[in-house]
Amino acid sequence: MTHALNIVWNPSEGIDLGFFIIRFYSLMFVIAFGLGWYIMKNIYDRENESIEKLDSLFIWTVLATLLGARLGHVIFYDWEYFRNHLLEIFLPFRFTPTFEFTGYAGLASHGAAISIIIAMYYYSKKILKRPLLWILDRIVIGVASGAIFVRLGNFFNSEIIGKETTSPFGIKFVRDQFSARDAVNATQIPNPAEAYQAIATNPQFANLLEQVPSRHPAQLYEAFCYVFVFAILFLLYWKTETRLKSGFLFGLFLVLLFSVRIVVEFVKESQGGFESALGLLSTGQWLSIPFILIGLYFIFTAEKPVKI
Repeated sequence: MTHALNIVWNPSEGIDLGFFIIRFYSLMFVIAFGLGWYIMKNIYDRENESIEKLDSLFIWTVLATLLGARLGHVIFYDWEYFRNHLLEIFLPFRFTPTFEFTGYAGLASHGAAISIIIAMYYYSKKILKRPLLWILDRIVIGVASGAIFVRLGNFFNSEIIGKETTSPFGIKFVRDQFSARDAVNATQIPNPAEAYQAIATNPQFANLLEQVPSRHPAQLYEAFCYVFVFAILFLLYWKTETRLKSGFLFGLFLVLLFSVRIVVEFVKESQGGFESALGLLSTGQWLSIPFILIGLYFIFTAEKPVKI
């Protein structure tokens, strides 16, 4: 029988500049969007498209991603709460039972995917002046690379964690087990960061660390698989004539990325949503199935390469 290595994960919030903290989660989003811009710049250069159109693409994609991911979480995972707290959908505050700053804690990738597709429809018609599938076949390469860093951001945030495990891959997510208030109360250390650090490293609080179960680092599993999704799409675009098959890369992206999502969901803790009503699969898995079916449709109906 294998046992977890009892790796303790208690990262700092970010890079402290003294007057400002660059949070790792936010940094991962910046890297994701920045890398996506760079990838699309090279694609636009190859396709002789204007960089001005690329700037518009960047803005549309960022807005669509954030808005769609937020609405996806609200609608698919936590509508029972937000239906009675509509202001909290768009404001980073919780008003009950007490007023507090929460940030935008809920983002759902399925919502982001839907929103990006809608945004690309308008972008292709109003700005790009090319078929919708042309931009979808190319933007998915940048999206796949960005997905890697979003999941790394989840790892830094100790969120979207896996189920308990005794495998060697198990990690103790201290910040998931204890809220900041719980850590302070349990250690009597007023600074939350210091309280977390004490739980993670101070033998005096070994009993608290024992309460933290080892869990699958589901975020890392997903990020690792997305590296291969990105690599496949990247190589097919740059090294083959697959880019000439309208809809093929877009369909392949949907099939690969959401198949990964379905598999990794089996070791994830439940994120809530409507899974209790349907049973058998998680909310994330149910939401992934339509994307995979749509992807298969585009793969099998993609036009054959045109000789030029």
